[in-house]
Amino acid sequence: MATSAACVRISSFHYNNNNFSKLCFFHTLGNSSSMLERLLCSSSLHHFLSHKTKLSSLPRNYLYPFRRPLAVISHRPIHPYKVVAMAERTPASTSHARNKHTNRLAAEHSPYLLQHAHNPVDWFPWGEEAFVEARKRDVPIFLSIGYSTCHWCHVMEVESFEDEGVAKLLNDWFVSIKVDREERPDVDKVYMTYVQALYGGGGWPLSVFLSPDLKPLMGGTYFPPEDKYGRPGFKTILRKVKDAWDKKRDMLAQSGAFAIEQLSEALSASASSNKLPDELPQNALRLCAEQLSKSYDSRFGGFGSAPKFPRPVEIQMMLYHSKKLEDTGKSGEASEGQKMVWFTLQCMAKGGIHDHVGGGFHRYSVDERWHVPHFEKMLYDQGQLANVYLDAFSLTKDVFYSYICRDILDYLRRDMIGPGGEIFSAEDADSTETEGATRKKEGAFYVWTSKEVEDILGEHAILFKEHYYIKPTGNCDLSRTSDPHNEFKGKNVLIELNDSCASASKLGMPLEKYLNILGECRRKLFDIRSKRPRPHLDDKVIVSWNGLVISSFARASKILKSEAESTMFNFPVVGSDPKEYIEVAERAASFIRRHLYDEQTHRLQHSFRNGPSKAPGFLDDYAFLISGLLDLYEFGSGTKWLVWAIELQNTQDELFLDREGGGYFNTTGEDPSVLLRVKEDHDGAEPSGNSVSVINLVRLASIVAGSKSDYYRQNAEHSLAVFETRLKDMAMAVPLMCCAADMLSVPSRKHVVLVGHKSSVDFESMLAAAHSSYDLNKTVIHIDPADTEEMDFWEEHNNNNASMARNNFSADKVVALVCQNFSCSPSVTDPITLENLLLEKPSSTA
Repeated sequence: MATSAACVRISSFHYNNNNFSKLCFFHTLGNSSSMLERLLCSSSLHHFLSHKTKLSSLPRNYLYPFRRPLAVISHRPIHPYKVVAMAERTPASTSHARNKHTNRLAAEHSPYLLQHAHNPVDWFPWGEEAFVEARKRDVPIFLSIGYSTCHWCHVMEVESFEDEGVAKLLNDWFVSIKVDREERPDVDKVYMTYVQALYGGGGWPLSVFLSPDLKPLMGGTYFPPEDKYGRPGFKTILRKVKDAWDKKRDMLAQSGAFAIEQLSEALSASASSNKLPDELPQNALRLCAEQLSKSYDSRFGGFGSAPKFPRPVEIQMMLYHSKKLEDTGKSGEASEGQKMVWFTLQCMAKGGIHDHVGGGFHRYSVDERWHVPHFEKMLYDQGQLANVYLDAFSLTKDVFYSYICRDILDYLRRDMIGPGGEIFSAEDADSTETEGATRKKEGAFYVWTSKEVEDILGEHAILFKEHYYIKPTGNCDLSRTSDPHNEFKGKNVLIELNDSCASASKLGMPLEKYLNILGECRRKLFDIRSKRPRPHLDDKVIVSWNGLVISSFARASKILKSEAESTMFNFPVVGSDPKEYIEVAERAASFIRRHLYDEQTHRLQHSFRNGPSKAPGFLDDYAFLISGLLDLYEFGSGTKWLVWAIELQNTQDELFLDREGGGYFNTTGEDPSVLLRVKEDHDGAEPSGNSVSVINLVRLASIVAGSKSDYYRQNAEHSLAVFETRLKDMAMAVPLMCCAADMLSVPSRKHVVLVGHKSSVDFESMLAAAHSSYDLNKTVIHIDPADTEEMDFWEEHNNNNASMARNNFSADKVVALVCQNFSCSPSVTDPITLENLLLEKPSSTA
């Protein structure tokens, strides 16, 4: 680490930007050919970024810019950096208490924009009013992009945007626009892509200067307010941009226009054929598994080194690949991959990245041991992690994994769901230590002193402190990267280093009693913690992220029924009947349909806060929601969700599908202010819209029949063909797409068809049995022939299913058939028999 008072915490996909910002602004603009060379001939185009990060010996507080390959610029969100020395900041409510200034952002709904509504900067929201003003005044635009739980965004606001001198320069020389990147990911994508492609790194806050016609001129990220270490501060930057605009305007404008032109060409590739080569799906899956295995950390779990992010798409791919190996008789190889996943999931759950007291997971760990996290909690992490822990439970039946899944879902139910069933976006990392305090600190809500634990827990304090490695001097000492500058001196981040069985045995105590004590201790700490000032809640409702969580709640409602009846749970897990989880999923989906879906146009809006946002739905919104709706149906809800999923898929194809070139664009292309349409492929913190879309199409093709089924498969094949080179050369960048390609190549998907009255207890048991085993190449259909609406749906979309329902209906039983390769098993009516039938190895595997 750099020897300074600031501990910079980043990941290989999260870039610090200080040196990078200098490079951006002092880059000598060359001619078009040199810029093209930078853009298209960089080695970054040909090498996927490794997980390793390196620090240089730059001046204190600065980090060398990490190289980001252009080929991977369609990553999922890059999340906030963390500089512990700057984690103390003034709360917005304090700094804005007098409201000396009020700008146009006061009329917006975004929490991030509202945080800046009382800056002296004359901010505009993204829109025509700002563009007209820039053209009228003939001045450049300063575009600042961030989000409400972004640490560096807070820092730059306090240092620069609340400064009267900086505000005067911005107001006199520029039109300043503020954008919430979670509300307008399309705008963010354009300028983040530009910055990453030309300068090799990026992050938030994103600071870009634009011409009045929105072409990028120069860009950077966070800038300190004043010059230091021979580096320009923000005020110097503003003066230099103003000077360049006055003297070199034509050169700047030409360079920006050329960059956008080249990016547009590079990021909207078309397929050279209508489908992938036959052998590629299996080869890509194998290659991805091999590449990830090489980066596996056998000591502490995970793939790659510190800082460590829980990238669920990697775990999904490893489990899928292991299942394929097992089905083909390669149980030894399958076991090796599974062991990596089990150990990783266990280390994450025991580490400080997991909130042991309140449930859920923080964004990432700054050290290799999953111990000291960046304390922000993001909804998309919770949804995906709940699903991979569910998958682990399906494969092992180990309640350790079902417990962690419940832990996540119960956290969401308690803290992140609104009165209408909507699920909120994020919780901040920062909060004040006490009510009325004027400065916020990272992790203040979550860390404990040894004395606090002793005072709260009394007689059980010693047991609890031993279990969670709590020390009077603080416990952030397990790694040199955990807290190198003693910012958490005397504070403890809970981590489990000891095995519960061994600890209980050492104390001569039954394991159940030991776990009960830990649970009661966590409850007491939770009650005290609840009285602390809470971190900021971003109560924005984002369709795509809700889609991810709808999926996990729906799946949990049936998969968790495989838990033994004697299973005991301790706080923060509630231990409720799993069927309650599907009700949460249904309420979230219903909220989106009521508030963010137009029944006439069949279009989505992207987000909601005090009303729908102005931004339309993007590819991820459609794809992730469709995936959630398919799970909602398959795991027990009604065909109305299938009807909606099909409607949404039709709209997605209409708005985003490149019918000529294949694949899906991230935006509709209808907004002229958004200069790029990108075909995203990178599966990162979130899966890519194209990966999820291909899986949706495979699933839909197995649900409907006839020409519509063929249409879905053809679109899936054509979409994958766009990313052929990626799958061949950089499979590790697209782990979920590797799964999608293999799923599409499976010659015959397994169908489980349940027929019977859905109101019966037997139906719930049979449906749970249908989902008791892990198999992503399985479709579960359930039909109640007495339900006219259901039968009408199947007669319209797949008459074979309607016929099976009519021919196998029994008034007093639920009948199950397992069908594959154009034949069905004899019907069964017992859950155990159905479970065993589904566990049988396939007779042949392609």
